[in-house]
Amino acid sequence: MPPPMPQLSFWDRQTWLSHIDYAIIGSGIVGLQTAIQLKKQRPKAKILILERGTLPHGASTKNAGFACFGSVSELLSDLSLHSEAEVLDLVEARWEGLRLLRQELRDKPFGYEATGGFEVFRKGDTAIAHRCLDAIPDLNDKLSGIFREPVFEITNTIPSFSGFGAKTIVNRFEGQLNTGDMMQALLHRAHALGVMILNGVEVTGVSSVSDGVIIDLEGLELKCQHLAVCTNGFASELLELDVKPARNQVLITTPIFGLKVQGSFHLDQGYFYFRNVGNRLLVGGGRHLDALAECTSEMKQTAKIQSHLEELLHKYILPHDSFEIEQRWSGILGVGDQKKPIVKQVKPNIYCGVRMGGMGVAIGSLVGHQLSKLMTNSEG
Repeated sequence: MPPPMPQLSFWDRQTWLSHIDYAIIGSGIVGLQTAIQLKKQRPKAKILILERGTLPHGASTKNAGFACFGSVSELLSDLSLHSEAEVLDLVEARWEGLRLLRQELRDKPFGYEATGGFEVFRKGDTAIAHRCLDAIPDLNDKLSGIFREPVFEITNTIPSFSGFGAKTIVNRFEGQLNTGDMMQALLHRAHALGVMILNGVEVTGVSSVSDGVIIDLEGLELKCQHLAVCTNGFASELLELDVKPARNQVLITTPIFGLKVQGSFHLDQGYFYFRNVGNRLLVGGGRHLDALAECTSEMKQTAKIQSHLEELLHKYILPHDSFEIEQRWSGILGVGDQKKPIVKQVKPNIYCGVRMGGMGVAIGSLVGHQLSKLMTNSEG
């Protein structure tokens, strides 16, 4: 667990909170990495993170623990909507973000495993399967400037996947991690550097003033010199940005004896995904099946999506195993018309690092680095 928060007297709280150099809204990956990097650049600065939940409220604590940057079908889809340069820049940014995360937490256990990322295809999806398999040489060539060796390979699928085709594509550079351990490790780093975190604080508005920023905390005002909004899918509640919430639903099974599924798997352009968590199986996604309804910040589950997740689990992944669904939850992503994150100054002394596009684990650390540099460079 993180070290306990300092016990401040009323007077100490007023004194400390009246001289905030940097305030950050959101204690997910981006918010924590922004604070950590700011503290490294400005060791004497007073840095405060404001978090509405008891734990980080957004996708960082609710993601499925995939250290991934794009399956073949997802990259092909991206190439049909964006320029090749834009797609390659995004892949490189995600890969660099994963490197920065591992570098920051190299002395902390956070369950990272280089298991590879596998893309599977239903037996009836022959057209998309052949298209993806045929695209591997070209994609490897395009990515060679980033990885220096082939990223994608064709392999035989795991035998227990009776509902999937015989061919699977493996991304050799992907993996998985323990979301809870990752967040605990980042919280430890922030606390150790002297970053203050206030939980259970609801920010209802922000405004620039001549000498800083006023933060409205449900009628109470807090002032800081510089503010970073790092709430991803919730950012449009405070700022006018091209980012909107997208709910992703997840379920996880009870322990399964002799579970053969090991590693991280994707299908349907990454809209569905599953992985082992020890001897349990986690399955998530499906928001594309009800896109309008899933464009929400309400954290609940719906029968439509959950039934599809269960069908995927029982019909395709583990048709012969006995288990029960132990838990279900939702996380809120930040998406928009473009997949590139938004890292910019929005108003005088107000900045943002949002729109992770469902790849917060991969790209979040890089966004935190970029945002902290932008804030310090803007000071002149």
